[in-house]
Amino acid sequence: MFRKTLPLALALLASFVLAAPVAAMPDAKGEHQMTAEEFVASLHPKTGDVTIPEAKATLKLANGYSFLSAGDAQRVLTQAWDNPPDDSVLGLILPSTDAHSVLDDSAWAVVVTFVDEGYVSDKDAAKIDYDDMLKDLKKATQDNNADRLKEGYPAIELVGWAEPPRYDPSTHKLYWARDLKFKKADGSDDGQTLNYAIRVLGRRGYLSLNAIAPIKQLDKVRADMPDVVAMAEFNQGERYADYNAGTDKAAAYGIAALVAGGIAAKAGLFAKLGILLLAFKKFIVIGIAAVGGFFAKLFKRKKA
Repeated sequence: MFRKTLPLALALLASFVLAAPVAAMPDAKGEHQMTAEEFVASLHPKTGDVTIPEAKATLKLANGYSFLSAGDAQRVLTQAWDNPPDDSVLGLILPSTDAHSVLDDSAWAVVVTFVDEGYVSDKDAAKIDYDDMLKDLKKATQDNNADRLKEGYPAIELVGWAEPPRYDPSTHKLYWARDLKFKKADGSDDGQTLNYAIRVLGRRGYLSLNAIAPIKQLDKVRADMPDVVAMAEFNQGERYADYNAGTDKAAAYGIAALVAGGIAAKAGLFAKLGILLLAFKKFIVIGIAAVGGFFAKLFKRKKA
């Protein structure tokens, strides 16, 4: 978390931000707190084609974009943006080749993870009532706030869809956006965030790309997301069309559960999502809780 105070003049803002200390970030010897400039200098953005071995996928970064690998990305999320630790994060896509963009509260970024729970069937894609799902998501978000506050994280209000869910059956890519408000334990405002989600379906699971940005950047993010969607592809042999029903594992849920995330079990959505429990109930509950990790691992940008 960067500690900042209001500068006396706007002209001093840039130099002040770069000199601000990063909380709880000692150097390698544990001797002093890193400044924001030292923190940025410790990052290693990559450009061009970037492989993600854990997902057997490749990001073909467009001009003007860069990528922070797992270690750097996790440090940015936890130490700079106040998110809970998450070692499943495989990287961070930045809409800039300058790592200083992680200090820009108005900039967006995309968190990359991979969920290897098997092939996700898209047979339910055209039948989903997302308006009905939104009602359940709002309730589940509210119900989960007590636990979030207990863990020291802000409460969340799901305002609504900033971008309704859409699935492209030709590319097997799904995307949607949530408008989220955060509240401190005392009820005071803790910011508003756009959470734009992309899911790229593959043979053994899916790539999860979560764009985080201030809600006022919705138009910019919406305009840039086609670039990001186009960047992510599984490697040959690992794509959706490569699925072999005779040998490969199938996920215990479909497209609806990807959007619903971790709320299915808690909000009683199994019937609505068409998930057959039978003898696999325990496995499915565990699997659904891991889908997207929306309530446990909701990424956000910290306000200045």
